[in-house]
Amino acid sequence: MFEILEKRALNPTVTLMRIAAPAVARKAEPGQFIILRTDENGERIPLTVADYDRKTGSVTIIFQIVGATTERLNHMKVGDCLHDFVGPLGRATNTADKKKVCVVGGGVGCAIAYPVAKKFHELGTTVHTVAGFRTKDLVILEDEFAAVSDRFERMSDDGSWGRQGLVTNALRELIESGEQYDEVITIGPLPMMKFVCKLTKEFNIPTVASMNPIMIDGTGMCGGCRLTVGGEMKFACVDGPEFDGHLIDFDEAIARSSVYKPFERAEHEKVCNLFREVQ
Repeated sequence: MFEILEKRALNPTVTLMRIAAPAVARKAEPGQFIILRTDENGERIPLTVADYDRKTGSVTIIFQIVGATTERLNHMKVGDCLHDFVGPLGRATNTADKKKVCVVGGGVGCAIAYPVAKKFHELGTTVHTVAGFRTKDLVILEDEFAAVSDRFERMSDDGSWGRQGLVTNALRELIESGEQYDEVITIGPLPMMKFVCKLTKEFNIPTVASMNPIMIDGTGMCGGCRLTVGGEMKFACVDGPEFDGHLIDFDEAIARSSVYKPFERAEHEKVCNLFREVQ
């Protein structure tokens, strides 16, 4: 059993948990994910490793409350135990041989972007971070990003945090001002990543995109995370979750991901009603 050591709300819909999982913590690297179940009959869901501490044997996960399982998970407390916590899975971020990178995160995707930026920083790489949120109330990990970034650009849709605008606005400004990056790593909503990759392709900057947002089962069996990369079919969970952003068919991925949203909302509402009845 995997004990919840810490739990805190990062914003109204995003929660951080630190889990006792020594075997996972020993091997985890940025870009990888775990699969958990809240109980014996629970749904298996993949969640990205947001941080890890090999000394204490703990792994941090950050999740947005959008479906039935994340609603159940959010009702668990410190001291409770998860039934399963398996990993690390997926291919780790390639952090070798890069002198300067720009990490571009959007929304809850910043939970995935943070360990990547942190690892590059620990290796001595110059790290520029561009983070974007709809509004100040939804910001997560601001202090953490500031601690591992040589330059930190804050963007929000309404201007309540940092500057008003899109992450692509800030990224274009950095590139056109003369910043030269060995690689751009982007993690966030699919439309955001699509336009980040479109921008970097214009400047011929190698770009990696995390397709974690389209994962469902986490083992390749469900087929829900199929995507086309360079004309070939790939699975985000077993072949990724990171791919060459210039080769991804984002339009296909966006269309497929939208199919599951009505089912997700319906299951979420069922669980919410269940907890209301219990209370």
